[in-house]
Amino acid sequence: MSNIKDKARNINKNIGALFIAMRHDDTPLYAKLACLMAVGYALSPIDLIPDFIPVLGYFDDLLILPFLIWLSVKLVPKEIFSQCLEQSDGIVKSGGNEKFFYALPIVFIWVFIIYKIASAFIK
Repeated sequence: MSNIKDKARNINKNIGALFIAMRHDDTPLYAKLACLMAVGYALSPIDLIPDFIPVLGYFDDLLILPFLIWLSVKLVPKEIFSQCLEQSDGIVKSGGNEKFFYALPIVFIWVFIIYKIASAFIK
């Protein structure tokens, strides 16, 4: 059980580091886009595959998110990522920022998408 908790903490730490790397000036554009996808997917309140669908519902949590994190970590230059990982570790140990603050833009995007879809059907 502690192994699962360690992996969850590691994912949390990597997401924080990717968020910092995304804002780093020396990170290449393609790496910033990959980081944006990984952080956006991690903070998104809506999953690609809803969790209530048996077996497939947890597919994204177990495979898609770790894949996006892995891809982003590979694309960010190693020296930049190690700096961001140290900064992320400091933020996590000090209590960090509230996650909901960073999730607000993603929630607004999903609300906008749902509104546009609903307005297309209600005409």
